[in-house]
Amino acid sequence: MSPTGWLVAGLAVVLVAGLPYWLPRAVIALRVRIFARVGGEEGVRAPGREVPAEEFKKVYGHPAADGRSRGAALSDLFWYWLSPGPEVHQEHLEPGPRYDDVARTTRQILAGLSREQWTELVGRCTRRVLGELHGHARVYQVRLRDLMMPVWAEVYYEVVFREPCPRHVRDLITGNANDVVSALKCTGLRHMDRRARLTEYLRARLADDPPPVPLPSSLAAREQAYYLQGTFFNTAVVQMSEAMAHLLLALATHQPVQDRLVAGEEQPDFLDGVINETLQHFPLFGVAHRITSGEIPRDGQDPIPAGSVLLFNYPEYQGSGGDVFDPDRWLRPDTRPTAFIPFGVTANRPCPARGFAVLTMRVAAEEVLRGFRLESSVEHTRSLPSRGPCLLVARTGAAAPGSPARSGLRLTAMRLVDRWAAVPRSLTQLVLGSYMVWDARRQGLCRNYFAAAPGGSATSVTAGR
Repeated sequence: MSPTGWLVAGLAVVLVAGLPYWLPRAVIALRVRIFARVGGEEGVRAPGREVPAEEFKKVYGHPAADGRSRGAALSDLFWYWLSPGPEVHQEHLEPGPRYDDVARTTRQILAGLSREQWTELVGRCTRRVLGELHGHARVYQVRLRDLMMPVWAEVYYEVVFREPCPRHVRDLITGNANDVVSALKCTGLRHMDRRARLTEYLRARLADDPPPVPLPSSLAAREQAYYLQGTFFNTAVVQMSEAMAHLLLALATHQPVQDRLVAGEEQPDFLDGVINETLQHFPLFGVAHRITSGEIPRDGQDPIPAGSVLLFNYPEYQGSGGDVFDPDRWLRPDTRPTAFIPFGVTANRPCPARGFAVLTMRVAAEEVLRGFRLESSVEHTRSLPSRGPCLLVARTGAAAPGSPARSGLRLTAMRLVDRWAAVPRSLTQLVLGSYMVWDARRQGLCRNYFAAAPGGSATSVTAGR
């Protein structure tokens, strides 16, 4: 082989060997560009040139930043991901009597349990799901989001219906939630049959045995099923499963923090600090968009016009936390980050679970740590398309201390598998994500819904400006 041939072959080897390190990042950058085009050039980014970080909360909480779906190109995509029934998903309803009715019902359902009842419910469901790990192995290899999803399916079913969740219904809920989150992360296409099966179950259940809290009277029977499916069995189950996967993976990849918790010598608020630090580094929301119903005045600048699409970027806003995972900073008021809105802002559709999310995450984490040591060597990213590979090492019974060398080999293998799995997965995300962006624009679920509404037309943002 000629020197040139050897050089080309060497470069090819280096290029292939480095695939797990450069290709996923390159694909992510390309996906970001594709998705940015969906928002359109008219989108006002916050933080950004027009809305700097110091004005983020002020603009987000302004009364005129109250539009949710109508007039934003992004709405077609999110309605597509969350269908069926996105027009009655609480997060996507336009402000007005219908939204007020739905939001009031959600608060009533969630407020039906005391803190003690929430603690008992989450602890019981977590123990039951952990108890289903098969056999008596010392080490279980799991995907943390998959492990946690049945927990929250059982929890929110019981919150809504005030009775334990049957296993077949839990399977319907987790199948629906898995399908929604896989589509959102572009690791799989939508499977509408899985979603439809849960819808039909809820319709039949509501007809024969409705929940104790009356559902919104402004919604038809089918819409009430969509409301429960979207608010509790899409969003609540997905977001809490994702939050717990991030928390447990953070503990698995920061062993000193986990050791301090297990030792029980820390301040009572230390676990809450770990939860907050996790939500700081890995916020559950990416970009939340709002449409302005009126002008938003600016100090020393032109106002933001009515009809603008505001793109609130949570990860970028909270990025001031840096790369160091430091739960201790939450133990003192003077060291807590101020750029921290894990559940949104109070003045603009805050997350309904903000009052008890940390409490329930604490309970579930304590149950897991009581039974297992968490170990992982995978890359921890906010989007978590890998679903959080992790080793659960039992603390009692068969869990006699194992060989450190064997544990190290398993973690090394896990890291290599995770790195290489990111290559085909990132390409899959690029292809499926691009297709779903195109298909969502083609179907125009939000645009057509408002165009068909009495007296309504789907006015584009550009036309509105």
